[in-house]
Amino acid sequence: MPATPPRTPRGTPRSTRRSTPRSTPRSTPAASARSTAAARPRTVLVTGARGYVGSRLVPALLARGHRVVATARSTPDASRYAWGGQVEWRTMDALDPRQVAAAVEGVDAVCYLVHALDRRDFVELDRLAAETMRDAVDAAGVGRVVYLSGLAPDQPRTLLSDHLNSRIEVEEVLAESRASVTSLRAGVVLGAGSTSFEVIRQLASAMLVQPVPAWLTSRIQPIAVVDVVDLLVHALEHDDDPVGSVDVGGPEVLTYTELLARFCKVARLPRLQLPVPPVPTPLVAHVAPVFSTAPAHTVTALVESLRHDMVCRPERAWGLPGVATPVDVAIRESLRRRGSEEFAAQRATACDAAWTDRRTPVERLTRVPLPLPASVRVTSNIVEHRARGALRAVLGR
Repeated sequence: MPATPPRTPRGTPRSTRRSTPRSTPRSTPAASARSTAAARPRTVLVTGARGYVGSRLVPALLARGHRVVATARSTPDASRYAWGGQVEWRTMDALDPRQVAAAVEGVDAVCYLVHALDRRDFVELDRLAAETMRDAVDAAGVGRVVYLSGLAPDQPRTLLSDHLNSRIEVEEVLAESRASVTSLRAGVVLGAGSTSFEVIRQLASAMLVQPVPAWLTSRIQPIAVVDVVDLLVHALEHDDDPVGSVDVGGPEVLTYTELLARFCKVARLPRLQLPVPPVPTPLVAHVAPVFSTAPAHTVTALVESLRHDMVCRPERAWGLPGVATPVDVAIRESLRRRGSEEFAAQRATACDAAWTDRRTPVERLTRVPLPLPASVRVTSNIVEHRARGALRAVLGR
């Protein structure tokens, strides 16, 4: 694999931001969302186009001149998305071989963003969906498949969480295809609407005193979603750069405790981190969902991964010049309602999951923003979420 050029963080002056000349092929994708057109426009299928990463990838591909085919399990309301009228929508249940075959028909590349982490039986569902896509890709003669996977430590599979094991299994299934397949392994993705980021935001906001178990020292290498999008665009445009499984991450390595502290600092949340004796991971996984509106089993799956280091393997790390947003910049841009177009993907959109909405029930009802502390804002949403859950349980729905 060719050596990765040095990367200059976003946010530096445009005259100094790039470390290689603009004529160098691998330097241009850093500005994918702002470029006029790709060298060779393609027809790209984006599965999960309405999801967190997909809804940010589609406009970047369109900006590069690609034709985008977007999938949805049911007919979507295209007007909900700024780009909804610029893509071809195809109905696709990831477990339905006929629908998957119809979805890949006539496309040059597939960006596979199917994850069932919000389902309790996600391991089996993800494997079956990957097998269905692999078979459809081979039958249709698709030449390129790019999968967004997850960073995993170099440990025996038996020691990994179900979440990480499932990501690796999907990689292996897709790699059996005759197409050129690349898996980009990313860890914590920083950006409004990201499951990891939103859980961190809610925990940091709701807990004025943050208990820190002694074992919470695992290292992570978070990456901004704008960088993830740029890397996906490049991989979809190049059949041989990269190939196989590669690790992608931001320019900083830190612990979960440090990331939580950095969030509080950038968000201007005075919080106290209190070291506590070792607490069993299952207990933390059981308690953490209480402080978040995310699906409980999703939070549990993420917590079970906390014991692993999530950093790029030096021999498998891959990146592009200019695609290296610092942690503080990624957090700050994710908290803003408005900002530069360069960081548009960092901010919340109407496509994001309902549970990530930062508005309180009163604000959603009146559409009037209120000057409330972050702790009050998050706590009110958690209370409403629990009340709705209790009501559904009573009504048997």
